Amino acid sequence: MRIDTVQRATSSADTEQPWAELGLKPDEYQRIREILGRRPTSSELAMYSVMWSEHCSYKSSKVHLRQFGEKTTEAMREKLMVGIGENAGVVDIGDGWAVTFKVESHNHPSYVEPYQGAATGVGGIVRDIMSMGARPIAVMDPLRFGAIDHPDTHRVLPGIVAGVGGYGNCLGLPNIGGEVVFDPCYQGNPLVNALCVGSMRHEDIHLANAKGAGNLVILFGAKTGGDGIGGVSVLASETFDTAGPSKRPAVQVGDPFAEKVLIECCLDLFAARVVEGIQDLGGAGLSCATSELASNGDGGMHVWLDRVPLRDSTLSPEEILMSESQERMMAIVTPAHLDEFVAITAKWDVEATVVGEVTTTGRLVVEWHGETVVDVPPRTVAHDGPVYERPMTRPAGLDALQADAPTAGRLARPSTGEQLGATLLQLLGSANLSSRAWVTDQYDRYVMGNTALAMPDDAGVVRVDEESGLGVAISTDCNSRFVALDPCAGAQLALAEAYRNVATTGATPLAVTDCLNFGSPQDPEVMWQFAQAVTGIADGCQQLAIPVTGGNVSLYNQTGATAIHPTPVVGVLGVLHDVTRRTPSGWREPGEAIYLLGVTREELGGSSWADVVHGHLGGLPPVVDLDAERVLAQVLVAASRDGLVSAAHDLSDGGLAIALTEACLRYGVGARVALHELCERDGVDPFAALFSESVARAVVAVPDAAQARFADECAARGLPHLRIGEVTDEPALDVQALFTLPLPQLRKVHEATLPAAFG
Repeated sequence: MRIDTVQRATSSADTEQPWAELGLKPDEYQRIREILGRRPTSSELAMYSVMWSEHCSYKSSKVHLRQFGEKTTEAMREKLMVGIGENAGVVDIGDGWAVTFKVESHNHPSYVEPYQGAATGVGGIVRDIMSMGARPIAVMDPLRFGAIDHPDTHRVLPGIVAGVGGYGNCLGLPNIGGEVVFDPCYQGNPLVNALCVGSMRHEDIHLANAKGAGNLVILFGAKTGGDGIGGVSVLASETFDTAGPSKRPAVQVGDPFAEKVLIECCLDLFAARVVEGIQDLGGAGLSCATSELASNGDGGMHVWLDRVPLRDSTLSPEEILMSESQERMMAIVTPAHLDEFVAITAKWDVEATVVGEVTTTGRLVVEWHGETVVDVPPRTVAHDGPVYERPMTRPAGLDALQADAPTAGRLARPSTGEQLGATLLQLLGSANLSSRAWVTDQYDRYVMGNTALAMPDDAGVVRVDEESGLGVAISTDCNSRFVALDPCAGAQLALAEAYRNVATTGATPLAVTDCLNFGSPQDPEVMWQFAQAVTGIADGCQQLAIPVTGGNVSLYNQTGATAIHPTPVVGVLGVLHDVTRRTPSGWREPGEAIYLLGVTREELGGSSWADVVHGHLGGLPPVVDLDAERVLAQVLVAASRDGLVSAAHDLSDGGLAIALTEACLRYGVGARVALHELCERDGVDPFAALFSESVARAVVAVPDAAQARFADECAARGLPHLRIGEVTDEPALDVQALFTLPLPQLRKVHEATLPAAFG
């Protein structure tokens, strides 16, 4: 096979090239020719195709994502040490400590090969965190599947859950939270989002760039193989047809034990100060690592591709550049530090090879056995790709959908105590409100010994500093039904719920990461939803004064003409100065008072009740009130710090009824509540009081001696609060004058669903 060199490309301008098969559009291919002043070589074409893919270039979303930076105020930047544009964002959490965190998607690969797709999704996000100089300390996994009883859900879910657990458990990282959601809209398009958080001292932050002429480019870690050629970069940049993806590049194959060694090796390299920067090899592999490092540095790099260690000696230059083989990193090292670098990698039995050097030419030049196969301006590959302002149209059926509200005249409602109790049981055992223990018990939530809270608590909490107890809380959330009804408000509701969940633990919300999962950008209705959601998050973060530090966009989540519900998953990170003071989501002490914080309205559009009982989606989602969310968070944080609450649980899916039940089941301790004062104060009936999903609400348990101080704290901040009952030593949830349900019955219903479905 003749290698296509730059010299040959210059002299054979009319050679036919497979640009369309690689996902490039005619105008994109023409632009590459204009940039180079000739046709690209096959290796250059491979690089541009993966780097200009939707997954890597964000070519349809860039114009909207700019809002995150434009709407970040100076006050929001106060704790932001590294923002959007790097491998992961970094925030200052105090005492010289910083944390880096990010969420990304591995949706399409996980549909094609569930175990490896999910496993390598975890591996990829962990390497992003490593590359910042941090030690990974926890992972999370927001997951979404089709209908619980659909055969394809039974094909993909066990493998995805096993992949997430298998890879994370082998790395020794606790999985402290996430989501498991079922909805027919995800049939054929499961969402596998993975989050990692890492910690470091301020002085240990590293950025990935190739600076310093003569510095060495070193590839270390696993050898490069044929797995993952074009992997996520191509696979995630097209829709599935009804038979699956039309392009089936090999899904990456992970080796968590190799990655565990790589983590320790990288931390030793950083500690020894022998690297100028490290870049992980994820989507687009060497194409991404070399072009991004070069364009973020002095602008020049020379690479000897034939030096890359291979598992398959038959790989062509194009395949090597496109391979997304896992557990690989690229470092920039000064010649003076080469021996020490090699000594450290040898100690960890990690293969390291000098494959290039930094230059001042402003070009990325790649050689293959003495012949130049790539000679490009690196910025044109990594950063200056296409930018599209896609057409946008408000969905044609949205007005009718919003008008179809779940009113009493539209949907039958329970009215008697017996009916209300039966409705609670129906919701509690439903696919989306039942216990997630079948999933989370496959994850190690407490390895490393620093987990303070994990599922089923509202947010995960992990200690960062073992001496002071300083730690962080994280929650990821999104109700896609709300986003389908109103993308702007629905995205803000996702932000609000994650913010609220973090605050219930006693942590002060500090920063945001997001994973924006949507359908095809070539659908004007999808792009309208996307733009609305981004605006909602950007405006919401500005109002809450917490910055977006980074994240991911996943488009083309669509089968044929059917897109998923827009699903902007929002992760919020908060800081706890002492994790021993964290607040769990369940109560334990009989006699403590139960308070409801916030105001209840009749808000049932997109609710769990409408979905589970009636299979209905319509109306408007709950009204967003971010000022109320901020006040609620302030009270929850202050009350936790001052020892005024012993438990706190947010109100979201399923409303007050589900929150009370989960708070009882957390430690098997009952509650007695009365709703008459709540109904009278807020002007709602018992049904709405129990099942409305109004936001900016929480239930808390308050020790008797702290009630007066707690009420004063609420009053001082103007937070509506109402004592609705007390914790009891009776093993039951007693909603007085309506129903009493024994905790063993509630637990049996709650815990039976997933084991019954998946064995």
